[in-house]
Amino acid sequence: MSAYSGRGVHGQTVATLGARIVSGEIGQGDIIDLGALCRDLDVSMTVLREAMKVLAAKGLVEARQKRGTYVRAREHWNLLDGDVIRWRSEAGDTADVLRDLAEVRAVVEPAAAAMAALRRDQRDLAELEAALAAMAGAVGTGAHAEVAADLRWHRALLRATHNEMLARMDVFIEPALRLRDALVHEASADDPVPSHAVVLDAVRNGDPDAAAAAVTALLDKAAHDVAGVIGTDGKEMHSE
Repeated sequence: MSAYSGRGVHGQTVATLGARIVSGEIGQGDIIDLGALCRDLDVSMTVLREAMKVLAAKGLVEARQKRGTYVRAREHWNLLDGDVIRWRSEAGDTADVLRDLAEVRAVVEPAAAAMAALRRDQRDLAELEAALAAMAGAVGTGAHAEVAADLRWHRALLRATHNEMLARMDVFIEPALRLRDALVHEASADDPVPSHAVVLDAVRNGDPDAAAAAVTALLDKAAHDVAGVIGTDGKEMHSE
């Protein structure tokens, strides 16, 4: 689910075509003229075909005999892919991405926190505390470090449930959470440690109700922070 790491001409070609497809510049169902694209982008057919393989893995394009290479319907796109999320944001779809993220988190994270409060062990608590310390140390150092610490903490909370499937929910949440954190941390100097510390205290105390309530409060705050950045009503971003 992670973003594509390709660099150079190949990576630029993937990014250019992906952005054009997600923005609708190349529409769903459109047949892609590979020769014309080679001329337009000034790349070789080899580079273009390799880029198409990457986009196919993201669900954006498909090649069939007699039909050629075409853009797939949106329902087939991997909307959890980090690149697709970024391209949606660049195309002006940030509010919808973050609304969907808020709703997923509202379903998953309070229940996960409650479960973690009942099942956590000392290793889980140690990692949550280390992640919280990293979060505190990252405050004011820049969005990259702040985002990394926040993601580490949320992964630790999911793992503390000791439910392997629930722990892998980070695959669904992380790409959009990374986008949200980058927007908020770049625009705000707010300290995220206190709200996360309340959750950790409840998990440490083995209190599932308090843990769920603390995460709900954290999500409400996250929605408010997002609203301040993109000018969207917080209730729209998180309808808890």
